[in-house]
Amino acid sequence: MKFPSLAQLKKELNYLDKNELEALMVDMAKFSRDNKAYLFFKLNQTEQPNLYVEMVEEELETEFQNARSDHYYYAKKSAQKIRRKMNKLLKLSKDKAQQVEVILYFCERLKEEGFLNHNSTVLDNLYQVQVRKAQKLVGSLHPDLQYDYEYRFEKLQ
Repeated sequence: MKFPSLAQLKKELNYLDKNELEALMVDMAKFSRDNKAYLFFKLNQTEQPNLYVEMVEEELETEFQNARSDHYYYAKKSAQKIRRKMNKLLKLSKDKAQQVEVILYFCERLKEEGFLNHNSTVLDNLYQVQVRKAQKLVGSLHPDLQYDYEYRFEKLQ
């Protein structure tokens, strides 16, 4: 089965009236949790701009509390699981400053929880990749915002 392009879908959506469009959005939100979360953040983005970061940090905090970091193997698996969850949640926001906040929070928590104390190359590489990812995103931000993040990067080094 061949699916239509995004441009074709956009044309078809223009023909729908408000009620049909609303029903379609509700049906899409029912299909997956990601669609529901994306719709929720987009609808509340103007009223509460930090809502996305707060909710993602809360969800990651729950994951960190459930994670085991007592043994190298469990620490590695837990960190990878949390990173997968974070990457999934990062797709819900297009704002680079919010993405940097989430990635830096993840890196700070990895350090605080002792995940990096195992001298594991896998964990060290996971951490370094996320730090570089955040630095790359910060590089595309306004210079004033770049300056604000310098202190947090120094603490991560």
